[in-house]
Amino acid sequence: MVPVIDPAAGEPFAEVHMAGADECTAAVDAAAGAADAWAATSPRFRADILRRAYEAMTDQHEPLARLITRENGKALPDARAEVTYAAEFFRWFAEEAVRIQGEFRTAPAGDKRIIVTQHPVGPSLLVTPWNFPAAMATRKWAPALAAGCTTILKPASETPLTALAIAEILVAAGLPPGVVNVVPASPAGPRVSGMLHDTRIKNLSFTGSTEVGVALLHEAADQVVRTSMELGGNAPFVVLEDADIDDAVQGALVAKLRNGGAACTAANRFYVHAAVAMEFTEKLTFAMNGLRLGPGLHDGVDIGALVSVAERDKVAALVDKASSSGARITTGGKIPDGAGAFYPPTVLADLDPTNDLLANEIFGPVAPIVTFESVDDAVRLANDTPYGLISYVYGQAFQDAFAVADRIESGMVAINRGTVSDPAAPFGGMKESGIGREGGFAGIHEFLESKYIAASI
Repeated sequence: MVPVIDPAAGEPFAEVHMAGADECTAAVDAAAGAADAWAATSPRFRADILRRAYEAMTDQHEPLARLITRENGKALPDARAEVTYAAEFFRWFAEEAVRIQGEFRTAPAGDKRIIVTQHPVGPSLLVTPWNFPAAMATRKWAPALAAGCTTILKPASETPLTALAIAEILVAAGLPPGVVNVVPASPAGPRVSGMLHDTRIKNLSFTGSTEVGVALLHEAADQVVRTSMELGGNAPFVVLEDADIDDAVQGALVAKLRNGGAACTAANRFYVHAAVAMEFTEKLTFAMNGLRLGPGLHDGVDIGALVSVAERDKVAALVDKASSSGARITTGGKIPDGAGAFYPPTVLADLDPTNDLLANEIFGPVAPIVTFESVDDAVRLANDTPYGLISYVYGQAFQDAFAVADRIESGMVAINRGTVSDPAAPFGGMKESGIGREGGFAGIHEFLESKYIAASI
């Protein structure tokens, strides 16, 4: 048994059994054994189960949110928003399950009919991170189940309880045995590798760091396992000269501080036109300084704990190094006294564009600000990264803002807003930020194979 730590208190509050090699093999046995029968179910049958799961998550909204906060550390309003978002994947893919399309047409030569059908890819291994323990699970479970795939989910060791709770909801909604399997596992690497090399696993869906994603891609290649990867980010937040600064600051708070900054979509590099940089910095500093830091379950808390002291210390080390390299701390920047993995909302000004901090995914409530003089400079700086998940652009002239958004190399761009995530939209990145898309019309196709049948006339 392994303790689950409350990062706000720094103390264990539950224990979870970690699966060994035999239990992981048993999970693959179960998924493989149930695969044919689940694939043969009707789309409506699968849709009805997902709809019931959505309704159950909605009914259990508050206890699920409190569980997320307890094991993850995030503030309760963030956890509540996550449960709402997570449940929506069940509703969206309940509707998509009955709309999987095929093709029937005459070949250009007129000698045959072209028939294209869609089939579940098969037992799928799902690996999820600790920062959104509910949403990352449902964003994978929902399309997999809608497509007719059985699943094995390996949640993060820091946050296993949320995945187990949602699995219980799916079982109660009517899933047959073997369709959903959850294997908290440590050490994670050897357990995932063992399952990935089982010939019965046909698909891997991973969310996590680019470093781990690259390693898994190498392993998946051994048996040509289908993969979809949602990897790291280094999101630029571009404030153009004509931006509404008050609006940009409010958007920055959302883009930076969702989940306390521990999000792959978090604004990570703030590029602000020199003409408005002072105003933006002062107003963002004032807003960040007014946020309340504390245990996530306490009323009125805006920023909870990071998931662990180790993660908190990584953030602190990045800030300390940037400060020693010439960045100016306008608020925050110091680990508070007392227990818990807390780090205050922090603003760094006067960064040189080459500062090492800007090359790192911070994963904490830290906003580094760099000024630019021309739009071309802003685009160049925004694209100066191997990552390309999401970007943010603020400017009142929509045509100009859209032109910048169009030039930035990322799979998603938000114009004059601090969020983009929506189960109805394709989520994913370019470059080293991933392969494939989750959500939207594309999401279910990560779990489907196309079959072409040529029929003689």
